[in-house]
Amino acid sequence: MTSEIDDVCIVTQPGGDHEEKSHERDLARILSELTSIVVLTANIGDESPLRAEQDVIEYSSRSAGGHIITELVQFVLNQLRLCRSLVAREERIVLFFGTTSYLLPIIVARLVGKQVVLLPRGDVALSVQLRWERQLPDQLARFLAQCVSTLEEAGYRTAHAIITYTPSMAETLGADQYDDKLYPHGARFIDTDEFAVQTPFEDRGRTVGFVGRLDVEKQIPVLVEMVKHLPDDIRIVFVGDGEYRTYLEEELSEEISAGKVEVPGWVSHDEVSNQYNRFRLLLLPSAETEGLPTTVLEGMACGTPSYATPVSGVPDVVHNEETGFIMHQVDSTVLADEVTAILESEEIDDISRAARELIETEYSFKAAVSRYENILQEISLK
Repeated sequence: MTSEIDDVCIVTQPGGDHEEKSHERDLARILSELTSIVVLTANIGDESPLRAEQDVIEYSSRSAGGHIITELVQFVLNQLRLCRSLVAREERIVLFFGTTSYLLPIIVARLVGKQVVLLPRGDVALSVQLRWERQLPDQLARFLAQCVSTLEEAGYRTAHAIITYTPSMAETLGADQYDDKLYPHGARFIDTDEFAVQTPFEDRGRTVGFVGRLDVEKQIPVLVEMVKHLPDDIRIVFVGDGEYRTYLEEELSEEISAGKVEVPGWVSHDEVSNQYNRFRLLLLPSAETEGLPTTVLEGMACGTPSYATPVSGVPDVVHNEETGFIMHQVDSTVLADEVTAILESEEIDDISRAARELIETEYSFKAAVSRYENILQEISLK
């Protein structure tokens, strides 16, 4: 433990059913190397590794999903529950991880003398807007998303400190305007033993992969159309599950039957590294809801360069034609042409090595602990 750092209470949001809370677990592992911590969370399974590893207190057993009315009611109730829990806590630092729109407990924590720290995971307002537009008229969804954005902005103003994964993420979220209390180097880590080069890059076939949720934020319809323009000798693997899986399997049924497309669905955490080691390229055409996508870092650790949209923290990691490739245009025919060109690039082997080296140097567990030690020491002195 580091004596100069105050104890920390990490506040996280409810997850969906069966969610492993891997992001929360990683953050808790980092901070527990530096000080005593407790995790205030919701809807966590009895077998969750987070529960086994850390001191966990549940403020609710309900998930965040469901109908929008239920979601909004739970949003209010969870804030009231958190207020009650935080008043009773002794930790001096309260770190709101992803709960940056929970304005009421942010204010209460500050009023009772806590050091309030906000760590956003991405653009919450845009994420809920994209989700709510499938349930509500677009204008109403945008209005409600703007309300969430307003709550977040008030939270940023109220907090003593703001941590973002990278400087580009801070700029995307508008947090760079709070320069006097911003810590823009709070990226987590990748287990470089678990995610490592198992299959030498030069031995991999012309296989391209997607890993993540099959939903609207990942622009799955564009990828589906892209597949139809790819040469027959390029295989694409969609690893993950979500509401667009049925659509994907129906639209690409011929390609799946021909072996050009694989849809293994959700795979266990232990299997993900094996999937990355099949790919010569990882696709990530995300909307601007991401913070710093874990899949990009995991893939790079396995020597798999990403072809990703330059959203939020991505440009700080994916340096175009150095550690990966930037996706400047999300268009199916353009993507097909670019994927083909990248796979035929003479530099891709060097880019694979550079991607792995970057993760080893800057995104190891040791590097993450060092980053947070510096951040929390400064916050503890305030």
